[in-house]
This record gives sequence, structure tokens and C-alpha cells, in this order.
Amino acid sequence: MAAPLYWKLKNFAELTAQEVYAILQVRAEVFVVEQNCPYPDADGNDDQALHLWAEQNGEIIAYCRLFGPGIKYKEPSIGRVLTKESARGTGAGKILMKLALEAIHTHFGTTECRISAQDYLLRFYEGFGFIATDHRYLEDDIPHTEMHRRQ
Repeated sequence: MAAPLYWKLKNFAELTAQEVYAILQVRAEVFVVEQNCPYPDADGNDDQALHLWAEQNGEIIAYCRLFGPGIKYKEPSIGRVLTKESARGTGAGKILMKLALEAIHTHFGTTECRISAQDYLLRFYEGFGFIATDHRYLEDDIPHTEMHRRQ
């Protein structure tokens, strides 16, 4: 039987030093090392975000950050979505997205939002009501598509 998941949602000011370190560590593990993207992850936007993550056995296994309207896009948005390799296929990513959309509704009063999706995940996000826009681009040499979820 798998250990339980403990979900946390905090704004930047509420994060402890240990939580900031763990978040940056898992983001570097997935986005820099695993995806071979030698680009800075700390982009100066974390202080404007809500941070949502799951811990299992004391380590972060799923994470994303949420932005209010007008920060990244006109609508609220979800970014830096990740599931650690060891947790993929467990359903943690689906729970993460469900909780992210609920948090956007609770904190920003809408279910409309945007996401910048790596192309191989388009179908995953379509399962949550996102629709691909015509805006396709390379980000850190990885093909991305902007997706929109209507209210």
C-alpha cells in the first residue's frame, strides 16, 4: 500500500525556507536535469504565485504554481506543473490538476485559465477542459502550446 499524499497550498510568504528549498530542488530535478534544460528555473515570479504540491514520505512528488489574472496572462494561469518520475502513473498528476483548478476557482473566482503545455501533454490537459490555441512556440528548446480553459 502506497504512503498517503499530503497536499499543501501556500502563497510565497507562507513558505518555510525548507519548503522553498524542496520546491526549487524538485523543479531543478525535473525541468533542468531530467528534461536536459540548462536554463534558470527561478524566474522572479514565485513571489506572485500560489504554490500547490503533494508530499509523500516527506518529499515533494507533484507540484505546480498558480497565478492570478493579469500576472502571466489576462486570465489566471497554471505553471511549472510536474510529477516526479517515481510518481508518474500513480494518479498524482490528475489529482494535482483537479486541485489546481479548484484553487483557481476558490482564490480567483473563475474556472477560466491558461497553461503553457509541453506538446506531449496536450491530451492530458484536454482531459481537464483545456483547448489548444494557435500559439505554438519553443521554450527552452521544448515545443509548447498555449492552452485555454473557458469558464
